[in-house]
Amino acid sequence: MPTYRETAESFGTDAERYDRTRPRYPDAMISQIVAAAPGRTVLDVGCGTGIAARQFRAAGCTVLGVDPDPRMAELARGFGLDVEVARFEDWDPAGRTFDLVTAAQSWHWVDPAAGAAKAARALRPGGRFAAFWNAADPAPHLAGAFAEVYTRVVPDLPAMPPGMSAADGYALMLDKAATGLTTAFTEPDRWRFTWEHTYTRAEWLDLIPTQGTATLLPAATLKDLLDGLGAVIDEAGGTFTVTYTALVITSTLA
Repeated sequence: MPTYRETAESFGTDAERYDRTRPRYPDAMISQIVAAAPGRTVLDVGCGTGIAARQFRAAGCTVLGVDPDPRMAELARGFGLDVEVARFEDWDPAGRTFDLVTAAQSWHWVDPAAGAAKAARALRPGGRFAAFWNAADPAPHLAGAFAEVYTRVVPDLPAMPPGMSAADGYALMLDKAATGLTTAFTEPDRWRFTWEHTYTRAEWLDLIPTQGTATLLPAATLKDLLDGLGAVIDEAGGTFTVTYTALVITSTLA
């Protein structure tokens, strides 16, 4: 199995697919985070291709991204974003401070204590930290059928406990993030935003190779996985609806 760090830095394998297929974040979430910050300068940690960074920019923010993968950073720069290549734990703020430190679908790759300490260094007094994730939950019968395919094709992958939704699983990431937000930060708040998106077979199978469970799979194994998932979607009529939950943990520099 790939190491945690290998998986963390594997998403640039196909950066264009990542940017094309990964879901965006609800406008209401972006607006609420921006409104809670003391100003509009943003440091986006693990910015990837700049999906969230572009949404913050559209909301009137000035954004600097940090990402460990030069392939992701290159694509983000192509969208006009400023990006510095580094692991956040090793990144040097060089005296710069920001109103808001964000992490979109990335904080679980950061050491929670070292990351929170670095975020505290990068924030102005009263600045806000916000990490958030998108959790995708198809209807339970489809989620169960998808899980059977994963178990058959890639049995070594960690499996979600029966009955646990993706939103519940991602909530555990918020728990881990909270462990780093100690005396430097106020008691964190947790926000949830939900919406739905309907996928075709082709759209879902285009998304799967960008996920951490699949980015480093051998080509033959990935093909078997996509074939199995495609068969499930065919059985469901070729399209299906996913309930997305954006989960946010946010706190202010004390």
